[in-house]
Amino acid sequence: MGDTTLSQEEINALFNDAAASQGSTAPSGIDLTDNEKDTIGEVANISMGTAATTLFSLVNKKVEISTPVVSVSTWSDISEQYERPCVMVKIGYTKGLNGTNVLVLKENDVKIITDLMMGGDGSNTDGEIGELHLSAICEAMNQMMGSSATSLSSMLNKMVDISPPSADLIDMSESLDGAEIDDFLRGNFIKIEFKLLIGELIDSKIMQLYPIELAKEMCGDITSTMESDTASTLDEAPAPAPAPAEAPAPEASPAPAAAAPPPQGAPMMGQPMMAPPPQQQYNVQQAQFTSFTPGYVPTFSAENIDLIMDVPLEVTVELGRTHKSIHDILDFAPGTIIELNKIAGEPIDVLVNGKFVAKGEVVVIEEAFGIRITEIMK
Repeated sequence: MGDTTLSQEEINALFNDAAASQGSTAPSGIDLTDNEKDTIGEVANISMGTAATTLFSLVNKKVEISTPVVSVSTWSDISEQYERPCVMVKIGYTKGLNGTNVLVLKENDVKIITDLMMGGDGSNTDGEIGELHLSAICEAMNQMMGSSATSLSSMLNKMVDISPPSADLIDMSESLDGAEIDDFLRGNFIKIEFKLLIGELIDSKIMQLYPIELAKEMCGDITSTMESDTASTLDEAPAPAPAPAEAPAPEASPAPAAAAPPPQGAPMMGQPMMAPPPQQQYNVQQAQFTSFTPGYVPTFSAENIDLIMDVPLEVTVELGRTHKSIHDILDFAPGTIIELNKIAGEPIDVLVNGKFVAKGEVVVIEEAFGIRITEIMK
């Protein structure tokens, strides 16, 4: 048996290789290709475009979300770049996709959005983040990501649904040991960064974090959808029309030596001639016109007006009108007298479906008002 003793250099090299293999958190093939990053960026761009429209309806301010930047990142990377503490909103997919995604927003941005949703002007940002802020941002993200899921459904050609969001205030500088975060955040994940503009109040950045497996699943679904659409388009394309068959060439008889050349456009002798298309038959008749002989009286059929006798019409009696400014209208109170453009004793207007048809005078029938027609308008 040969000598199996290892030198100190070989022992150190073995320990270094083991430590390197244990410290590596990125398994083989975990990164995204450039095409996959472009696909994820386009999906995020469309989804966040619809989400921005939803957020506009909630805060009543102009909302702009920039083109996303897609990269593979780790928790330590984003904790160094992002403001802390921050609000982390978790949304899970319950139908169509497997996994969760996390939205990370700055603390002050959440306070401004909450104040705008409560009817404020966005300036009430004092104090710490509380349950009210977390509930408001959950509602905002629920509606935003709901509209985003609708866009995903059309892109992936399948139903996509989400779970109700949950929000937490996270100090990203703390250790991940014991922290209540998703397991995918402990390794490599997809980071999609957007620039968020809300009026003149917010000029910030938000992040959307995906598991790499979920991102690859979305890319695969989109690729399959595009391939199926392409195949269906090719199947539905009409087949090219067959070329018309040529008639057999007639036998050429010997032409005299001094024969005149054929007229321009006529087929040369010996060339095949196309059969003339069949002529379509039309039914042609002489036009009949009404005679204008003096004394001719055309006959018309009697109109049956009974067909519309039961149609209900709205009858309105207008006592008078006037114009008032908004300031005057806001001063109205019980007892206010409004002067109209009618003179006392002047006939009032009767309208049918908004059309002025008659004039009349006010009468009292037992305990109700009535109108006596005095003139029919023609």
